[in-house]
Amino acid sequence: MKAPSVSIPNQNAVGLSAVARRRLQAVTYPLAGIAIMFLCWWLGGWVLTGNPDTVIFAGFAPGPTLASLQQMLGEGALWDAIGASLYRIGAGLFWGCLLGIPLGIMVGYFTTAMQMANLPFQFLRMVSPLAWMPLAVMIFDSWDGAIVFLIAMAALWPILFSTAHGVRRIDPGWLKVARNLGAGGAQMLRKVILPAVMMDMMAGIRLAVGVAWVVLVPAEYLGVTSGLGYAINDARDTLDYSALAAVVLVIGVIGYGLDSLCGLLMRRFNWRMES
Repeated sequence: MKAPSVSIPNQNAVGLSAVARRRLQAVTYPLAGIAIMFLCWWLGGWVLTGNPDTVIFAGFAPGPTLASLQQMLGEGALWDAIGASLYRIGAGLFWGCLLGIPLGIMVGYFTTAMQMANLPFQFLRMVSPLAWMPLAVMIFDSWDGAIVFLIAMAALWPILFSTAHGVRRIDPGWLKVARNLGAGGAQMLRKVILPAVMMDMMAGIRLAVGVAWVVLVPAEYLGVTSGLGYAINDARDTLDYSALAAVVLVIGVIGYGLDSLCGLLMRRFNWRMES
């Protein structure tokens, strides 16, 4: 009697189907989330439009918002606002990195520096960046300079503490081996410390981008006449709620793009994953 044949599944086919399923989920789940968010937005607009007491706010609905967004993009004023805000964010992050990374390395590497700086740094970290607004207005001779200062204050602490945390996590054996091989201070920094803390540093920058982007809008309520925060303030003063919602939509899209860019950079510098 002939034994029944048993079919063995093709391992490659199973692997390919699992990969295809994960790729499909990576696309469908975000799209489903966006669809649910858009549905909630549409329902909110429908409620505002149907209520006589809130019909003045009907511009927040998707239809008027997207129409206003298309008009603003065509006129070019929105592009100028985006450019001004991105410049201020870039300048603030530059100064935040310029100060935060060296201070983080110093505080993380030297125990005495950590013991001395931890208390004052923690105290300053808990002060809202916007609390420095009156001081910034008095110190800087331009509104742009004051806004960049506020953004730098927002970005400084996540970068500093993430970098210091990364330095303190370095295996002491790496530093000992580098010293035994004759590495000097500059070589130790370039060959051991910076590669080891790059992921923590990029994580701090990612957090700093999120905090700075949130601080940007109220900071641009100052005396500037450009930027996304100014555009929101102007739309509010003129009761143009569709334009206000359009600018909010742009702020969310750009903020998501900046966060995604930081995520890509983190994966690029993740030497542990590459190894």
